[in-house]
Amino acid sequence: MSSSLVIIAITCIVSIMAFSNSRLMQDLILWPPAISRDKQYYRLLSYGLLHADPMHLFFNMFTLYFFGRAMEPLYNMVLGPFGFVIFYCGGLIASILPTYLRNRGNSRYHSLGASGAVSATLFAFILLQPWARILVFVIPMPAILFAILYVVYEFWQERQASDNVNHGAHLWGAAYGVLFTIVMEPRVIGVFFSQLLGR
Repeated sequence: MSSSLVIIAITCIVSIMAFSNSRLMQDLILWPPAISRDKQYYRLLSYGLLHADPMHLFFNMFTLYFFGRAMEPLYNMVLGPFGFVIFYCGGLIASILPTYLRNRGNSRYHSLGASGAVSATLFAFILLQPWARILVFVIPMPAILFAILYVVYEFWQERQASDNVNHGAHLWGAAYGVLFTIVMEPRVIGVFFSQLLGR
């Protein structure tokens, strides 16, 4: 069975259960003191199984459904049958780690959602297919254009700090997706520029 589909299934089950189970939410959410004080390092992964609401869950899993299945064969070919799982879990950790380190002593801070790992998957896809057409709120656009707009928007939102969304995790996840893929298979750089220049 597809690893990305298994991830989607587990994430949906846990998220839906946590919507009505506050104890489960508290046990899995990223809460810095639980990691720095109580050594509950599993929270650097488990927070990605939780979502704020059904729409948050839908958008993340809908995106992962399409781009996860597209990217999974590459990671499994290079890293083995659990290659995509390794990549995805790494995305969860890499995207949240800077936020955790900034908030180690902040008992009021919480974070949840798979957006960082999903961003990693999406940007890895863009690295390989920059001119692929993707739908953004039913508007088709080249993937490379979406990537540029996405990065600009997330940087701007991160500076504004006007909502409860961890925009930094989106950016770190995107960077991780690109860098991990290049380190894993350096030839993708040539593929990117060849695709970008239409060769």
